Amino acid sequence: MKIAYLVNQYPKVSHSFIRREILAIEACGMPVERFSIRDLAAELVDADDKTERQKTRYLLGNGASGLVKGLLNAAVTRPGKLLAAARLAFKVGRRSDRGLLLHAAYLAEACLLRQWLAQAGVHHLHVHFGTNSTTVAMLCRVLGGPTYSFTVHGPEEFDKPQAIALPEKIRRAAFVAGISSFTKSQLFRWCDYTDWAKIHIVHCGVDQAFLDHPVEPISPEPRFVCIGRLSEQKGHLLLLQAASQLASEGQKFKLIFVGDGPLREQIETVITQQNLENHIEITGWATNAEVRQQLLQAQVMVLPSFAEGLPVVIMESLALARPVLSTYVAGIPELVEPGISGWLVPSGDATALADAMRQAIHTPVEQLAEMGKVGRDRVCQNHDAAIEAKTLIDLFEKYSQMG
Repeated sequence: MKIAYLVNQYPKVSHSFIRREILAIEACGMPVERFSIRDLAAELVDADDKTERQKTRYLLGNGASGLVKGLLNAAVTRPGKLLAAARLAFKVGRRSDRGLLLHAAYLAEACLLRQWLAQAGVHHLHVHFGTNSTTVAMLCRVLGGPTYSFTVHGPEEFDKPQAIALPEKIRRAAFVAGISSFTKSQLFRWCDYTDWAKIHIVHCGVDQAFLDHPVEPISPEPRFVCIGRLSEQKGHLLLLQAASQLASEGQKFKLIFVGDGPLREQIETVITQQNLENHIEITGWATNAEVRQQLLQAQVMVLPSFAEGLPVVIMESLALARPVLSTYVAGIPELVEPGISGWLVPSGDATALADAMRQAIHTPVEQLAEMGKVGRDRVCQNHDAAIEAKTLIDLFEKYSQMG
């Protein structure tokens, strides 16, 4: 059996969990073809991502001419299926916030993808994220392509479920994977009860580089690390408010932002305005190894997100026995237990965030180490990429036979 993966942007700095999943599936003996709509070569910093890029085919790699050829081929070889797919693209597109023109492009992408999948002998297509890439997979299926499934992360899928035709995508999919119980519950909201049975939990996982890493002592120096794209939903600006409050009290601490993104300039401006230069550092994007090292140097990983699925960086931190400070959002409470493996605060509450950071600063290193150990045990049980890959393989085999 041969599987293919389709992602809107792959590989991507913030999507290392998809790479781990694919490699874990291949390690089980199941070959995987990689397809992506867009190429992000300029942003890649990790050698493993660069290697994955060489294995990936890009639907937009040859520009509009490649899509037109795929569309013409479908018009000649399968006009009836193309008409059915066009009707579905129109149905979905007219209700979408992205419009009919983009859905015409998705149809052309689906035509080209179907050709490539047939040439590669693919039996089943799996997609990450229930947005435009799943639209392409759904149209590809109508064109005569293989069965498809998709993994939903959130929060984007749940911000506009009707606009992205989430109920239609669930109905037509072989199965749907949610990354947490919270995600599964949200999928239940947007599908018919008769489709509940094909919704499954498949956790994102971490690989052996994290799981097998020896537990290292926690530094006695108060040091937080926040890892993630510098964007609104991650709560960096709120974290600056909390850091400013602690700095005004004379608290001694360092806070490292690992990542980059659209808010970097604004974040740097606030750091200067609040005189936080001695407390806060921004590293930019980092490799897997650099992320691991930043976590090991920290006492606590902090992620004050406003909206999430279940961040992989939380798993990575706990796998390295570093406690986590985060928010009561989506699937995060399923992994971080307050007072046991970290701290949770209400999302958007800068005072509560500062209080929790202050508690962490004054928590004895021995207690931090114990919290980290509990978190590590939980990640090893529930977020091992190799174990989760086997769960996915079982689903691929079960549902492709049904399709």
